[in-house]
Amino acid sequence: MQHDHDIIKTYLDYLAGRDFPCVAAREAVARNQVSCFVASHMACPHDDAGIIDFLYDFIEGYRKKNDLFHSAAIIFRQPLIQDELMFDKLMWQRLQALSDLDAKNYKYDNRVKSDPGSEDFSFSLKEEAFFIIGLHPKSSRATRQFPYAVLVFNPHAQFEKMRESDQYNKIKKIVRKRDIAFSGSVNPMLEDFGRSSEVYQYSGRQYDKDWQCPLKINHGASSHHSSTERGGISIEERSTS
Repeated sequence: MQHDHDIIKTYLDYLAGRDFPCVAAREAVARNQVSCFVASHMACPHDDAGIIDFLYDFIEGYRKKNDLFHSAAIIFRQPLIQDELMFDKLMWQRLQALSDLDAKNYKYDNRVKSDPGSEDFSFSLKEEAFFIIGLHPKSSRATRQFPYAVLVFNPHAQFEKMRESDQYNKIKKIVRKRDIAFSGSVNPMLEDFGRSSEVYQYSGRQYDKDWQCPLKINHGASSHHSSTERGGISIEERSTS
């Protein structure tokens, strides 16, 4: 069995790989700005408190910095993912559990909508909006294939900074070109933030038109941040992993 340190190294090496499409992820590794937490089992709530404490620490640290390319990854030792449906189910279970824990102490980031059906939805923890990326060994997307199940939390605010500094379109074009070379096509679930709900992009699974997101948000509205227009990069485009 791999030690936590070895699992994290495997993940960072995966992101830093020469052919990996997301240049933002590679930059995050180069800057030592990828935070990782190794959890025991994706179907078990045992580590939820530790996971959310880790993410809260990440948020506190991220808010004190002005540079780009920060992400936090939760890597699950078990179970061995059998297919995309299995991962999808477990992903929503864990996100629901984390959201419910967060709702006990924090309101929702008011820069985004809390309705998963809204085109302006983003996942919120400690009143900070995140775009989630799921990785696992059975993903139909080559860019999402990793030996362990992983949930990656990417702060939305850094995508706004990319747009403000004119980096957005440049990175978008590079990543899309690399994704085609790596996977043979662009992810059919890709949409820019504000065009459709980003929940369709979290797991990497291609949903049919009848699918409904199972996530139920139980937060109140937040007054912590002033409301600002949000922007973003779609999944492999805007991920930092």
